[in-house]
Amino acid sequence: MSHASTAAPTGRIELKLQKASQLFHTLDPSPFRESDLAREAEEYIVNWALELPKTVPIEIVIHLPWDEFSQSSASDIAGAIKGYFAHKADAMSSEMRELFKTGRLAALVALIVLSFCLVSAWLIGSTLKEGPLSQILQESFVIFGWVAIWHPSNIFLYSWPPLARRRKLLRRLAQATVTVDGDAPNPA
Repeated sequence: MSHASTAAPTGRIELKLQKASQLFHTLDPSPFRESDLAREAEEYIVNWALELPKTVPIEIVIHLPWDEFSQSSASDIAGAIKGYFAHKADAMSSEMRELFKTGRLAALVALIVLSFCLVSAWLIGSTLKEGPLSQILQESFVIFGWVAIWHPSNIFLYSWPPLARRRKLLRRLAQATVTVDGDAPNPA
């Protein structure tokens, strides 16, 4: 694979391949339109897309030797790349839905635990005489209650934004213009 174009405003990512099969997972028996991209090809495209300005459309250009190039396979390759990234974006949406479902359940459990701990700390403070044991128990319940809400807080504050950014990038790649061209044959 070659390098991406340095003209960042165009949003162009270029790959120079020896064979079209370099793009796809070699153990996947599916036709191009349904094949998974090779891990290296996906990483290459995604890493270059991350470097591009977020406001420009992305163009992916695949250069193949003339003997590997044909119009029918070019449209199959373009469709496979766009379809692959669309599928990955949909999978990311599912992952985010599952994360929020987990977060809602964790928040419910955490609020119950926090409520129990705060009431327990209050009961200990009002029933036991003032002293180190009473204070240790009260503080322990309060700390445990606040620790219980850490996980849902983490989900709703920090875990989903990276997934949303990744999904947005994958959607941009699914909407990219994909061009496959054949390098002119060398004269003999």
